[in-house]
Amino acid sequence: MTTKREPIHMVWFKRDLRLEDHEPLQRALEQKEPVLCLFVFEQLLIEDSHYSQRHWDFIKESIRDLNSALKVYETKILAINSDIISACNLISNSYQIKQVFSHQESGIQVTFDRDKAFKRYCKNNLIAWHESIQNGVIRGLKNRDLWFENWNNIMSQPLIQFTAKISDFLNIDAIHELENQCQTTNLETLKDKPFQQGGTKTANKYLQSFLHTRHKDYMFHISKPEKSRKSCSRLSPYIAWGNLSVRQVYQASKANYESSRFTKQLSAFRSRLRWQAHFIQKFEMEHVMEKVSVNKGYHKLKKSISNQYQVAWKTGQTGFPLVDASMRCLNETGYINFRMRALLVSFFTHILWQPWQDASKHLSQQFLDFEPGIHFPQLQMQAGETGINNLRIYNPIKNSLEHDPDGTFIKRWVPELRNLELPFVHEPYLMTPLDQQFNNFELGVTYPFPIVDLKSRRKQASDILWNMKNNSEVRNESFRILNKHTINNRSRMIDNKD
Repeated sequence: MTTKREPIHMVWFKRDLRLEDHEPLQRALEQKEPVLCLFVFEQLLIEDSHYSQRHWDFIKESIRDLNSALKVYETKILAINSDIISACNLISNSYQIKQVFSHQESGIQVTFDRDKAFKRYCKNNLIAWHESIQNGVIRGLKNRDLWFENWNNIMSQPLIQFTAKISDFLNIDAIHELENQCQTTNLETLKDKPFQQGGTKTANKYLQSFLHTRHKDYMFHISKPEKSRKSCSRLSPYIAWGNLSVRQVYQASKANYESSRFTKQLSAFRSRLRWQAHFIQKFEMEHVMEKVSVNKGYHKLKKSISNQYQVAWKTGQTGFPLVDASMRCLNETGYINFRMRALLVSFFTHILWQPWQDASKHLSQQFLDFEPGIHFPQLQMQAGETGINNLRIYNPIKNSLEHDPDGTFIKRWVPELRNLELPFVHEPYLMTPLDQQFNNFELGVTYPFPIVDLKSRRKQASDILWNMKNNSEVRNESFRILNKHTINNRSRMIDNKD
């Protein structure tokens, strides 16, 4: 005789680790049966080389924050090591899963393949799977007609309020019973890590401090490697992992607009929220970008791989101080500003002449805010392999002098240069043997010689890439990309006052 199983609804949390403005959660709570909240630490992602421990720790901190908020409802997130299908099979031994609610995910290929398999599983097991769009990114678009209007409409809709009562959830005792049958995840993380801490509570602190005080210098410091660490919002990891929705951030910024004396700074910030969604939408529509250049004309571009160059770049030992400071800072803290990210990619792909694919995994592992829909389009844009963007080959010395003129950032992250006179902080290779003697400094020992000749390498990259941009296949692909992704009246992407 088959035991009748209690029907439940399940919310599958992924990159949406919050309670507020969470459509799948609220839709589940509107059903009659109890709701189980699930997060699966999937082996397919843990083993994927784009991820690292800093990501899993951020997620664990976010789940702990969620559990703290859910405690009053006498429930918690069921956090287990498994895959989604095995997790559902295990839960189905005790409960009848009627519906699964989740957000759509614009992730790497393995998550797309997983979702296709889960869709088949749900169909075969008579489970209704409902997916909601995330942050205005729409699946299945063929072009960008009316994309701006749709995105703006989504951002303007009222926030979805989290409203629940104790009886809405599967209770804590029932979850403990499920935990006894699963391989649960230890949610403890190391303390005093040099990374931003996960969770909506911390995310809101960053949001409020930015909107109330830090935004005043946003555009003035956005390109400065040291000053940007305070003047930029620092919200990217909280948006990437869904501790806050883009709509929450967008509307909070608008609400603060009238009371701020620095409205241009907030307008510029909101325009970047739009551009973030634009790039994720582009990745959603061009998923091949994870592996190959979106412009097929660049598939014939071949570069010789140098393990020596790549190791020097990854460890901040290239002999170019701003490049090395940026990489060491990123490796240590998980964050650098946009310009320094662009500099690292440009240096790797242009000056070292290495394929962008070889930079992808190291950078994604280090970026605490790793977001596939931003990561791959930006890599290709900075590598100059889209055919539609301006070719930018960043000069690390020029950027050093312009954006870190007093050497504060370099001295902090490349302490070998801390006691040198300022000109040598930017260009230590200019020191004569006598200069080195006076400073108790030896080039090639205390700090490496430049790994390549900057001038000749910049010229080589420029000549090759400008020549390729005029290639007929590159140009035809450029027209295709523009027709598919160009937003009508791009100036509307720049927020003034709405």
